[in-house]
Amino acid sequence: MHFLPEEEQRRLLAACYARSDLTPEQLWMRYFALGGSLSLLELDAYLNGLTTLPRVDRDMLAHAVNERLDEVAGPARAPYSHSFREGKPLHGPLKALVDLLEGAHRAPPERLPAVVAEAGRALDLTIGVYLADYDQRTLVPLRPGAAGELDIETTVAGDVFRRAGTTVTRNGGTPTLWTVLLDGVERLGVLEIVPTGDGDPDDPLLREQCHWLATLLGHLVTVTTQYGDGLDVRRRLRHRGSPAELLWQSLPPLTGATESVVVGASVQPAYDLCGTVFDYALSERCARLAMFDAGSRAGSANFAVVAALAAYRAARRDGAPLAEQYAAVATELGALPGLPAVTGVLAELDLHTGGLRWLAAGHPPPLIVRRGEALPQAGPASTPFAAAARPALDVEARLDPGDVVAVYSRGVTETTDPAGTPFGQERVVKHLAGDGEGLPPEVARQLTQAVLAHGGGELRHDAGVLVARWVPR
Repeated sequence: MHFLPEEEQRRLLAACYARSDLTPEQLWMRYFALGGSLSLLELDAYLNGLTTLPRVDRDMLAHAVNERLDEVAGPARAPYSHSFREGKPLHGPLKALVDLLEGAHRAPPERLPAVVAEAGRALDLTIGVYLADYDQRTLVPLRPGAAGELDIETTVAGDVFRRAGTTVTRNGGTPTLWTVLLDGVERLGVLEIVPTGDGDPDDPLLREQCHWLATLLGHLVTVTTQYGDGLDVRRRLRHRGSPAELLWQSLPPLTGATESVVVGASVQPAYDLCGTVFDYALSERCARLAMFDAGSRAGSANFAVVAALAAYRAARRDGAPLAEQYAAVATELGALPGLPAVTGVLAELDLHTGGLRWLAAGHPPPLIVRRGEALPQAGPASTPFAAAARPALDVEARLDPGDVVAVYSRGVTETTDPAGTPFGQERVVKHLAGDGEGLPPEVARQLTQAVLAHGGGELRHDAGVLVARWVPR
C-alpha cells in the first residue's frame, strides 16, 4: 500500500484546518472523541511543523478536520496517510444492497416499489414484488397498476410460494426467475425477477444474489408495514372488521423456526376472525405453544381471547411454569365478568429431549402425528378457564424426530358441510400426515383452507391451527 509522505500530509492537513473555522480546542475535542490520546499541545506543535505524529493519530486528526469541512459545504478534504477506495459502490450486488438500505431509510411504505426498482437496476434486473393477501389465496402486486393478481393454487408464482422455493420460466423466450419473499422464515410473497442484460437466471451466483436481496427486502416489508398502511392496504382484498383487526394485531408471525423446530399457523376466516388466537415462543431449549378459543364468533369473544392471550404471555415471560400460566389466564378471565367461556391448551416442547407437556382447559389435547398416524392421547377431563377452577394434571408425551404436533380450535374439527357432516379429526390427521410441501406453515394453510371449503365458505366457529415439527440437530 502506498502511503502519503508525512510532511506532505501535514502541510495539506494544516491548510484544510485553516479553512475549517475550528479553534485548536475544538479540533482537539473532535480528535479526542475519535479515540485520540495526545494532548492539545502536541497537536498544535504538529500543525505548526514542530513535531511528528504516529500515522494513526495523523489520520484521526485528518478525519476530525474532514468532519468539520463536510459540515461547512465541503471544501477540499484533508488527505489520509493512504488512499481509500470509493466508499459507495457504483454497480453490482453491493450497490443493490446499499440502494435498498439507503432508499428505505425514512421512506414511507408506498415508496418501497421504487426503492426495489433502483436496487434491481444495480444488478441489471427488473424486479416485481407480489405479497400474499391475508387469506393466503392470492399474490397481489406491490406496485399499483402492475400486472394482475396471481392465484396461489394454480400459478407458477403460487407454486413457488407454497414450496418457499425458486424456479425459472421461459415464456415467450424471456427468462424469469421466481423466488419466495421471506422475512426470516415467514413467507410474505414472491419476487418476479427478469434480467435486463445478459444475465442467466440459472446462474448459481445470480440466484444467490437474488436470495439475499429477497431476504433483505422481506425484512424491509415487515418493518415498513409497522409504521404505515401503504403495504398493508395492498394485502387486504376486502374489509376487515374491528374484532379481526384486534386479533390480527395480537398474533405472532404465521411462521417461526430455530435449528430444532419449525412452527406454522393459520386461521380462518382471515378477514372476519373473532374468537380464536394462537401464540408461540421459541428458545434454544424450549418451544412453547398455546391456543385460546371462545367458541362462538358472536359478542365479546375477541376481548375474551385477547385477555387470555395477554395474561398467558405475561406469566410465560415472567418464567412461570405451566400451572401458573394456567392460573394467570383463569384469574384474568375471572376478573372480567360477562365474557364468554374460553377453552385452551398450553404446551411446552423440550427441544433437546422431545418431551412434550401440556395442560388443557376444556380443549382438545395436542394432536401428535408420527409416520402418517395419530398417536392416541388421553388426559384428565378439564373445564374452560375459570377463576375457581383448578388446572388438570399436566400430560406428557415423548416425540420422535420428525413428529408433527398440532393444537387447533374446535372450529377445525366441528365445522360441518351442508349435509351436516363435521370435518372431523381424521381429515385433520390426513393433512398433517400429507406432504403439505414439507412445511408446517403450508400444512397449516392447506388445512384451514380445506376446513373453509368444507363449510361452504362459511364458518360458525373460527378455524385456527398451530403446527410444529420437531427436527433436532
